[in-house]
Amino acid sequence: MDITPMSPGCLSGIRVLDLTQFEAGTTCTEALAWMGADIAKVEPPRGEAGRTGFGDAYYFMMYNANKRSITVNLKSERGLALVKDMAKKADVFTENFAPGAVERLGLGYDVVSAINPGIIYAQVKGFGDGSPYEKGLSFDPIAQAAGGAMSITGEPGGRPIKPGPTIGDTGTGMLMAFSIVSALFDRARTGKGRRLQVAMQDSVMHYSRSGFIAQARLGKAAPRRAAAPNPPSGIFPCRPEGPNDYVYLLTSRANPEHWTRLLKLIGREDLINDARFNTYEARIEHEAEINEIISGWTRQRTKHEAMMQLSGVGVPAGAVLDTNDLVNEPSFRKRGILQEMTHGERTMSMPTWPVRFDGVPSEVKPAPLLGEHTAEVLADWLGLDAAAVAGLRRDGIV
Repeated sequence: MDITPMSPGCLSGIRVLDLTQFEAGTTCTEALAWMGADIAKVEPPRGEAGRTGFGDAYYFMMYNANKRSITVNLKSERGLALVKDMAKKADVFTENFAPGAVERLGLGYDVVSAINPGIIYAQVKGFGDGSPYEKGLSFDPIAQAAGGAMSITGEPGGRPIKPGPTIGDTGTGMLMAFSIVSALFDRARTGKGRRLQVAMQDSVMHYSRSGFIAQARLGKAAPRRAAAPNPPSGIFPCRPEGPNDYVYLLTSRANPEHWTRLLKLIGREDLINDARFNTYEARIEHEAEINEIISGWTRQRTKHEAMMQLSGVGVPAGAVLDTNDLVNEPSFRKRGILQEMTHGERTMSMPTWPVRFDGVPSEVKPAPLLGEHTAEVLADWLGLDAAAVAGLRRDGIV
């Protein structure tokens, strides 16, 4: 690695009381951690559900980098009082429990905002208040189905497909992280806290905005192929035709030169003025023929070769890179975009925050072991000494 990753420190001094679990909420707080916030991840003694369900596995590691873990028994009066004391010191409170759960714990918005009127209180739920499904539980695939993403994903005439990236989980978390930072900026001017609420269904609908363009244009549900086709645009097979040996190329209606450049590259200049192909409407009519011509060219090349040659002549193209391709691409490590995380006995390659600050990527620090920072956080946040923490441990509070 040619550069040393480090925290940009933009949120240095901001304290986040983190009661999130699984992915949507933990992604939000991880983003804040990458920006330099102090994330005190409050877990029950058995660990948060995303940790225990997979045995401290890679799932937990991926979404909890750069945080500190503290275990507290919230079902005890003393444990609840301890977290309320932390809430007094916090800038941000985050949770993504099932609907009504945080209120039953005694840490609802009314309680926490009374303790700390300036706090940014952030909640992630599956469905929004007022939705007919507001009490429903949600995971990423549920949000992607109910938020419209699946309906516009897949082949025309085929079944809806869940997009691979977890836009219902990670996507929601990123929207909340941006909103928290905005609320903190506003609080610096007004001194007022905010209650932030986001529903995973609403977030996926936000990420599916392109479908609403088709809805407006067609006056009916957006089809699987939400954007108007512009042949040749799509996935084409490459050598040696394994499961991910494809290249995606796109010719834009906004730039007719893409089509001309492509024909010159593949040695078919004879088709440049062919009436079957020289207009957008004509290419739609002859799409199958065009795709066969392009496939004949791509099948003679690997996906990397096809991408390099297409990009080299100014035709937008992307090889279908799988996770193994990405992990083994040295430039990501050289640029610090992929880093190694060691967590106990496990090591994994992990993408860091993709935005560089002054040319430097954010550092990936290991996800915490369960309760690893209990004494440290209680000392930093509440000034408790070793004897006080030992007493809490003895009584089963932490």
